[in-house]
Amino acid sequence: MDIRTRAVHVVDETPPPAGRPLSVPLVQSSAFAFDSADGLAEAMAGPDGPYVYSRRGNPTVRALEKTLAGLEGGASALAFASGMGAISGVLLALLRPGDRVVAQRCLYGGTYAVLSDLSERYGIQVVYVSGDDPAEFEMAAGRSARTRLLVLETIANPTGQVPDLPGLLGAARRLGVTSVVDNSLASPVLCRPLELGADIVVHSTTKYLAGHSDVLGGAAVFADDGLRQAVWPRTVELGACADPFAAWLTLRGIATLPLRMREHCAGAAVLAERLAARPDVTAVHYPWLAGHPSYPLARKVLSGGGGLLSFELAGGREAGRAFIERVRVAKLALSLGGVETLVTHPASTSHRELGADALAAAGIAAGLVRMSVGIEAVDDLWSDIEQALDRAA
Repeated sequence: MDIRTRAVHVVDETPPPAGRPLSVPLVQSSAFAFDSADGLAEAMAGPDGPYVYSRRGNPTVRALEKTLAGLEGGASALAFASGMGAISGVLLALLRPGDRVVAQRCLYGGTYAVLSDLSERYGIQVVYVSGDDPAEFEMAAGRSARTRLLVLETIANPTGQVPDLPGLLGAARRLGVTSVVDNSLASPVLCRPLELGADIVVHSTTKYLAGHSDVLGGAAVFADDGLRQAVWPRTVELGACADPFAAWLTLRGIATLPLRMREHCAGAAVLAERLAARPDVTAVHYPWLAGHPSYPLARKVLSGGGGLLSFELAGGREAGRAFIERVRVAKLALSLGGVETLVTHPASTSHRELGADALAAAGIAAGLVRMSVGIEAVDDLWSDIEQALDRAA
């Protein structure tokens, strides 16, 4: 054959069954070939048939989905291009105009923005509750026969609030309301909401699951596969599917997830205690810190406090701004959950969609500093924090 033909039709040496690779192969292919027209047509029927087109399914992505379902104790999962892709895909698939959503008041800013947009565009009612009282949720949900979803976060970003997951999820089951829990900050190492009664768990896999600040991804894990079947078409339509290479990177990161979470939690706990002892720090938000409002509940539902903490400085917004610009080991950057320590100012970044009243209602002070604690030596981190605090005073 002509060299132009040979250049296109490369040799495919798929490993025989007796020589399986130790790591999941990266199948970076956008489409898959068939021997018959009928076979191709039948493969288009749903998410579990032969691979056709990577927007509809891919072997590497499928491996990630099955891994995440196993970690969370779910029946099945869908991988997305980002955490917001997962949240948007689930909400758009399960809600119709006129439906009602009951949501925890302290939510990630992106989730808050999507819910606000759905409310304005499609007349979906959104009612916010504290997340601490199942009776408050039941009252809010019971006011409308069209209450469809309860939206929660295992650990709220950035206040560290841990909602009453057992109570709220139990109430949602009794009322027939589908529950969605964002488990990004806890990861399945610290909490598995499906085991507490959740219907859907969402993740920004960008964070602790991938863990190295080199991939963007999201996922939804389902207690019942019927929910996945309902959400999958929306994933295909939105084009919010995971890229195979991103899925492969996430699988690589998951292998060390339990080890990394142990270090994240240990470092954050030490720093929270030390920050709380400083007179120039007026408040520390960390769920496993004694005195935090969620402390008793966090000890029951979490196996660790997580790697995210936030704190308020006596000097307010300007002191917070000075601090985040003066750290040297920690980096001033968005995101969280990587091996390196990051600091940011939530009111102007991750929660910039919230107005002053919404920020206050969510417990986010104007001068609040958020710190995603990495896996560096904790004494090096503390020295960096001390010098930045001293210079910011």
